[in-house]
Amino acid sequence: MGRYAERFPLLLLTLALCPWSPCLAADSENPSSIPTDKLLVITVATKESDGFHRFMRSTKYFNYTVKVLGQGEEWRGGDGVNSIGGGQKVRLMKEAMEQYSSQEDLVVLFTECFDVVFAGGPEEVLKKFQKTNHKVVFAADGILWPDKKLADKYPVVHIGKRYLNSGGFIGYAPYIHRIVQQWNLEDNDDDQLFYTKIYIDPIKREAINITLDHKCKIFQTLNGAVDEVVLKFENGKARVKNVFYETLPVAINGNGPTKNILNYFGNYIPNAWTQESGCTLCDLDVIDLSAVEVYPNVTIGVFIEQPTPFLARFLDILLTLDYPKEALKLFIHNKEVYHEKDIKAFFDKAKYEISTIKIVGPEENLSQAEARNMGMDYCRQDERCNYYLSVDADVVLTNPRTLKILIEQNRKIVAPLVTRHGKLWSNFWGALSPDGYYARSEDYVDIVQGNRVGIWNVPYLANVYLIKGEALRSELNERNYFVRDKLDPDMAFCRNAREMTLQREKDSPTPETFQMLSPPKGVFMYISNRHEFGRLLSTANYNTSHYHNDLWQIFENPVDWKEKYINHDYSKIFTENLFEQPCPDVFWFPIFSEKACDELVEEMEHYGKWSGGKHHDSRISGGYENVPTDDIHMKQIDLENVWLHFIREFIAPVTLKVFAGYYTKGFALLNFVVKYSPERQRSLRPHHDASTFTINIALNNVGEDFQGGGCKFLRYNCSIESPRKGWSFMHPGRLTHLHEGLPVKNGTRYIAVSFIDP
Repeated sequence: MGRYAERFPLLLLTLALCPWSPCLAADSENPSSIPTDKLLVITVATKESDGFHRFMRSTKYFNYTVKVLGQGEEWRGGDGVNSIGGGQKVRLMKEAMEQYSSQEDLVVLFTECFDVVFAGGPEEVLKKFQKTNHKVVFAADGILWPDKKLADKYPVVHIGKRYLNSGGFIGYAPYIHRIVQQWNLEDNDDDQLFYTKIYIDPIKREAINITLDHKCKIFQTLNGAVDEVVLKFENGKARVKNVFYETLPVAINGNGPTKNILNYFGNYIPNAWTQESGCTLCDLDVIDLSAVEVYPNVTIGVFIEQPTPFLARFLDILLTLDYPKEALKLFIHNKEVYHEKDIKAFFDKAKYEISTIKIVGPEENLSQAEARNMGMDYCRQDERCNYYLSVDADVVLTNPRTLKILIEQNRKIVAPLVTRHGKLWSNFWGALSPDGYYARSEDYVDIVQGNRVGIWNVPYLANVYLIKGEALRSELNERNYFVRDKLDPDMAFCRNAREMTLQREKDSPTPETFQMLSPPKGVFMYISNRHEFGRLLSTANYNTSHYHNDLWQIFENPVDWKEKYINHDYSKIFTENLFEQPCPDVFWFPIFSEKACDELVEEMEHYGKWSGGKHHDSRISGGYENVPTDDIHMKQIDLENVWLHFIREFIAPVTLKVFAGYYTKGFALLNFVVKYSPERQRSLRPHHDASTFTINIALNNVGEDFQGGGCKFLRYNCSIESPRKGWSFMHPGRLTHLHEGLPVKNGTRYIAVSFIDP
């Protein structure tokens, strides 16, 4: 037996192992799953940014066990995005892995954190890792960095990504230890080059059993792969799907210039927003102002950078904000001499409510960027300034609680969504084009229209936003945020807020695009559409050549025009039948606000070319007026188109209401303001109007501005002697309603008249 054994030792060994081979084969095909408590996530963060906190929230959501290296250390791993570096991360991993080097059942997943979000949990990661049948799996990339000359040394890959990305890798602890213990370089040497040289060495690659995640089953690097990935909603969950490889990656890495793409995905993943649950993070880490005894101090920066309609109303809204006035300071930059009268009127009111008001006027000749830098620094230099609210004059805040809502949301930078009425124009961009300008994100329309409601991390916001004072004195402590290259101030601010070189980022495609594609400061900018906040004015075609220029804004800013000039009881005509019939078929209803009446009168008096009530009138066809009035035509002050639009929008619905079945064309050849006074024209003799129907709007008050006046309808022997300011008569013009203007005894009476459907 001994001789037999000596003669055939290999045969005995084979026979001895034979009974076990089926079991080993079965085990390799269906390995027992690794317990989730045997997975350790390791990352490096010398500072905690918004990106870091987002990463940690995603790990907490899936119950990952996380170890953070480098906290409290100075970052020495390189400064520029176009340079090698990152070796400090390998050195920290080398030190950390010493304690895990003998734990053969421990799986370690290393990942970046500032630009990574987890989309799946530990069980999914481990299952996918086991299926690779390798000891270490690195993220794969379609872009080779940092040494393109090494491309030929990579193994050929027929399907999938060929190159290693060191932003994420997973493996058994002893094998990870074997890799990182080879590090003997400096902190500012290149981490990816180190890992690459190990991988492309066939002997080392096979000895350690390393592979790449070629089809992005575990790791998805976004740089160069934006067209491969889509947001997917299924079974109440949000995931990123790689449609090229039909995979659902677990760790999404916004490497290189794809930070904004990751921010977009981060608005949904992991389950931050779903169609079923809505926004799940909106009430996370919020502040309850109702529970505080002393409200935070807020500096409001107001910027009037161009002639702006409805400015007096904008300034008055600041005083109606639901916030203690003793906690407010104002910084106002007014670039326009045209608006100095509005600023003075506001200051005379506001100084009794707000103790500190700093006004920088047009005489300072500041650029918009200089003014915005000054306003922000006004808060930054004041240690008691807890928040800085920047508001442009084209913002209409209709929600008095806007300031409270933004503070309670507890973000470093947060803006309320405001939009142009009836348009998709808003104060944010959901995405950026490759050259850093506007691009429409997939969810932009849904956010603007309120189909998706939440708090959204966006790359650009403007017009109105709130910034924490402590952020201005830390991450945003530079004093020139609104100047950069040739960008306008808002774009410069957002780009400066997004971009920073806290830690080196790799994969920037070309040196020419580095500035644009720099990594983020870690200061996220959010837009909230959780409430109705207000709207944006259009300032593009604001003509300041008139006396009251807002009168001409019916086309550009119809909502604001209506709010200022239409009587607040107008809607009651339709909801509560608020109209009267003082004479047969003479209807009386509210139409103009006090402000509309006053400004129209003042506009006419400013123009001053009253006709004098003469029969010969070159303004009309034929040059002769049978029953003349002392008037100014709307056409003379270029208000004709505005007036006709007013008739179609606000008079026509009333016509249909009171003259059922009659649909007016809303057209009038003669639209004018009449002036009655004892000195010029006291009254008007009986006449018919050249119209299907006429409107006659009282523009001032009987008893206060004049005595007497009124209108008498002779056929019915019916007089209206006490017209109400802002109310209009509507009556048939031809045939049935012969009427006269009753004499004014003293003072001056003004009426606006239109002969409609002549």
